[in-house]
Amino acid sequence: MSRATKRKHVVKEVQGEHMVPSERQQIVRVLRTPGNNLHEVETAQGQCFLVSMPSKYRKNIWIKRGDFLIVDPIEEGEKVKAEISFVLRKHHVSSLQKEGRWPAAFSEVAEKHNRNSRHQPELATEPDASEEKSSSEDDSDLFVNTNRRQYLESEEESEEEQAA
Repeated sequence: MSRATKRKHVVKEVQGEHMVPSERQQIVRVLRTPGNNLHEVETAQGQCFLVSMPSKYRKNIWIKRGDFLIVDPIEEGEKVKAEISFVLRKHHVSSLQKEGRWPAAFSEVAEKHNRNSRHQPELATEPDASEEKSSSEDDSDLFVNTNRRQYLESEEESEEEQAA
């Protein structure tokens, strides 16, 4: 199977399939990714340990801090105690919450994560022709980059600079 075909099947499985954890499986939250396809996770009870990413997800699915996973335990592991069996997306989390299978400890974390992703900055709308003439020097309707610190200039400071 080619890489593209494999990627297509893996992404389709993660995007569409509804996954319910079995008795042995756990829902965990990703705390950090130390590298080498390992992820440090936290259970609903507060226990932290490492999980490994299976080869089918490597270079196909990206996992970041705050994501939720379903993991299978590994008995022989000392440091790495589980393996990722499924990556949960927003629609999976909401369906598990509706079914009552979501851990209570993760409820507020999942709601905050969904709220933050919904409040992405929006691009400014196109100004009307009449507004364009009156506010040609006003840049307040431009897109704001949230990754940069915002500096506010007052009109008094800019007038003083122009006079000097």
